[in-house]
Amino acid sequence: MSDDRSSPAKSDDNGSSREGDSWIDRLLSGLGLRNDTSVREALEEALEEDSGANDFTALERSLLQNVLDVSEMRVVDAMVPRADIIALHEEVSLAETIRAFREAGHSRLPVYGESLDDPRGMVHIRDFLEYIAERGAAFASAAGGELPTRLEIDLTTPLSQASVLRPVLYVPPSMPVMDLLVKMQATRTHMALVIDEYGGTDGLISMEDIMEMIVGDIEDEHDNEASPEISRTGPRSFVIDARADLDEVSQAVGFDLDTIEVAEEVDTIGGLIVTLAGRVPDTGERIPGPYGLVFDILDADSRRLKRLRLSLDEDAAGGDRVLGQPRAHEPAAVLDLTRADRNEGKLPPTGGQGDPQLGAPPEA
Repeated sequence: MSDDRSSPAKSDDNGSSREGDSWIDRLLSGLGLRNDTSVREALEEALEEDSGANDFTALERSLLQNVLDVSEMRVVDAMVPRADIIALHEEVSLAETIRAFREAGHSRLPVYGESLDDPRGMVHIRDFLEYIAERGAAFASAAGGELPTRLEIDLTTPLSQASVLRPVLYVPPSMPVMDLLVKMQATRTHMALVIDEYGGTDGLISMEDIMEMIVGDIEDEHDNEASPEISRTGPRSFVIDARADLDEVSQAVGFDLDTIEVAEEVDTIGGLIVTLAGRVPDTGERIPGPYGLVFDILDADSRRLKRLRLSLDEDAAGGDRVLGQPRAHEPAAVLDLTRADRNEGKLPPTGGQGDPQLGAPPEA
């Protein structure tokens, strides 16, 4: 009978000894001195544990968890969507550029040619002020003074002639956020345009956007306090910004909107309504939803929703039921549409015998 002591060990039920382990690994495992858990897994477990050891403060725990979360995110998760980008045409005047900086409240603005799909770079407020200072210094030198007493600048000059444009980064939506942060640090470029597979501009992301995902909102002295996106107007009525996050809306109204089947495909309340309707509703239109919910469109354009009212239809909801207590029902026909159907412009049945009515109560 042969006794081959060099054969690899088999894994036991607890995984303490694995095939291919050396004798020292098996010894450490037998003594309980070996830990196969990665540092990341150990940290995640430590953050999830609600122990009384107080190894981390609440702030430390939040920051560490945000860092772990950001490491798994893509650029598409953090970017400003195309519809919300504030940009300048390269031929706008310097006067219009000044007004844009005042109204936008940003230190950097992207610059484009024919459209956003034709980006030319960005203009930084410091470069713009440097350009104005140079013109003032040139006027003071010509007048024989050291400091300018007034500025002689033609504010009708096109931005493209001011030589203040800087390059931006171009990244795909699938790029990991942390990879982009490293690239921004290496290139000292704090703005990136997100380009889709066809070369069009899909969104914009800055270094501040990434940092806010870790430390929270970063506001300075010039940031105006944002008006509430969700406000209660009655016992069963809320006025909501269409860009409000679904989770925030659910928490505010006391109703879990994630229970709606198509909610997993969208992030905002506006996206949910567009998905339910199969199109972008017009201002003044009423969109009935499941569970007796009713969405009144207060402000919208041809591309997106801006503001809406969420209320509860008591008749459809069953008497005095309050928000936060959804009842079981069969999803309306619109909920069964696939993403491909909606992209092709197909609409669900909106009436007729045998077709479920969106938001109608189920049969007893």
